[in-house]
This record gives sequence, C-alpha cells and structure tokens, in this order.
Amino acid sequence: MIRSASHFASPIKPLRPLWRGLTRRIAAVLSAGTVVAAALVALAPQAAHADETAICYNCPPEWADWASQIKAIQQKTGIRVPFDNKNSGQSIAQLMAEQKSPVADVVYLGVSSAFQAKDKGLIQPYKPAHWDDIPANQKDPQGYWFSIHSGTLGFFVNKDALEGKPVPRSWADLLKPEYKGMIGYLDPSSAFVGYAGAVAVNQALGGTLDNFEPGLDWFRKLKANAPIVPKQTAYARVMSGEIPILLDYDFDAYRAKYKDHANVEFVIPKEGTISVPYVMSLVKGAPHEANGKKVLDFVLSDEGQKLWADAYLRPVRPNAMSPETAAKFLPASDYARAKPVDFGKMAEKQSSFGERYLQVMH
Repeated sequence: MIRSASHFASPIKPLRPLWRGLTRRIAAVLSAGTVVAAALVALAPQAAHADETAICYNCPPEWADWASQIKAIQQKTGIRVPFDNKNSGQSIAQLMAEQKSPVADVVYLGVSSAFQAKDKGLIQPYKPAHWDDIPANQKDPQGYWFSIHSGTLGFFVNKDALEGKPVPRSWADLLKPEYKGMIGYLDPSSAFVGYAGAVAVNQALGGTLDNFEPGLDWFRKLKANAPIVPKQTAYARVMSGEIPILLDYDFDAYRAKYKDHANVEFVIPKEGTISVPYVMSLVKGAPHEANGKKVLDFVLSDEGQKLWADAYLRPVRPNAMSPETAAKFLPASDYARAKPVDFGKMAEKQSSFGERYLQVMH
C-alpha cells in the first residue's frame, strides 16, 4: 500500500508547476484587465471633455487674437470653440438660414449687427458674470448683447510696402494718385469693420447718419485708386505687403508692431474717426446653451479681459489693461479725434447704406 501510495504520488507533483503557471496566467490576465480598466477610467474624463463644445460664429484666429482667447477658454473651462472666419454680415445671414435648427451657440458681432440680430429674433437674453461692470451704452438692457471690447478706426500702414511714399495722415491723402493700388478696406456692405470705416469717413468729412453723401463721394473718388476690398480680415495681407494701407482698427496695427515686430504704423486721420464696440450674444435655441453661457462668462472674466487688453483692444472692463500696455497706444490727444456715434441709429442705417455703396462702386 505504501508503494502503491508512492506510485500514485509521483505523477501528481508535476501539477504544481502547471498550477503555478496557470495562476500566473490568470494573474496576468487580471492585471491586464486592471490596466485596461484603469486606462478606461483615465480616458473617461477626456472623452467627456471632447464632447464639451460651443460653436461661435465670427471668431477668427487672426482677428482680435481670438486664437489666444479660444485656447484659454478650453484650458479653463474644457470647452472647445472651433475657429470661424465669417464676418458680422455673413454670421447674421447664416443665423437666419439656420433659425429653425440653430447650429451656433454664441456670436461675436460689430455693435450695429447686434441690433439687427435682436430685431430678427436670432439671439436671446443672457446677463453674464460682470454684467454690472459694462457701461449702460455698451449693452442691451435686457441682455441680448453686450460689449466685450472696442477699437478705434484708422489706417494700418505697412511702411516697408509704401515704396518710399510718405505715411498718409488724412482721409484726403488716400485720394492721392501716388497711393493707387495700395489701399484696402473690408466690404462695407458685409463686414462691420467696413461699415464702421464708412461711418468714420462720412462723419469726419461732415456727414451724418442721415446724410451719407460726403462718405459716398469719398468712395466714388477712391475708385480711381483701385482699392482692394476683401470680405474677411486682411491682417496677413497687410503684413505681406499686398495691402500696404488698410482701413482697420488700432489693435491690429499695435499687434503687428509690438508682437510681430513689423515696421508698421497706426494713423488716426486728421479729419477724425470713430471708436466702436464689438459685442457677443447667446444664440436663440443654442444647441449647447450651457457651454455658450460659460464662454460668455469667460470673455468678461478677469483673465478673458486681460487677454483682450494684451491684444491691444480696449477691454470693456478698463482696469484689465495694464499701464505698460496702455503706454503703447497713441497719445490721448490723437484719440480725442475719435468722435461719438449713435450705435442704434448706425444699425438702423446700415442696410440702406450698403445698398447705396454697392450702387456707387459698381
């Protein structure tokens, strides 16, 4: 019996290493499962993060340093905002086309376009954080739109592209034949900055929002200089020298000078100009409304406003601009030539001016 027991015991011994190997395999599988599970847990927030989106119309990376603002929005809120190169007029047209099934959550507009958006039922009221810091004349009392920053119209001049010609100092200078083929402005019938430029020259030459004849006459005369008229922001075209003189805002010229270190100058014309706010709104029926509200809160936050100031825009909350940045602007005596304008009436007259401008130029 003892031998018999010994006989049956010997084949059992090899099972131990087999069991140990099987145990190791099971442990390895369990371990791998744990790793996979851990990886899935780790990825879960990122997957959710990827779904956090807000669609903004008219948020182009080359304009007003939206690139930095959008990057900060994603870093601070987790919300991704894709770049969008529409201008104000194109944004209004797109919102109208999509009114029954909105795509955008927020929209960035020149102030007169915001009046139109409200009248057409394209936007809805929302009073973001820091609402009380916004001056009364730079927001809709119900919250349909509100200013986030402003700019002053003038000449953004690439001095290296002037071919030795003097920097123009007045609206009258731009009519001189020596600047033929060198002047650009955005289409006033579509882009808000183009319309703001038209209002600026008209007012500077003695016109009013009820009388655009001085401005239209200036455009008639400018035709002889073969102006370049893009529909979207033309910053890169100025920097390349393709458009040596652009009717544009101060912030673009300061950005070129101080950030891109280009040989450029900003000129506030002798006859005068205007300063105008840019505003934001929550789109009516926004598909990602909660995210849209977070974006609107951020652009008025301390950090958001500082980013605008660092891009040489005048933030609607003026304390956001450092003395160092303010010192890079032209003197206050130059900015005194920027005269006030009735934004509501400016909006009211925009469509009719656009029609008359097209008749004059074509």
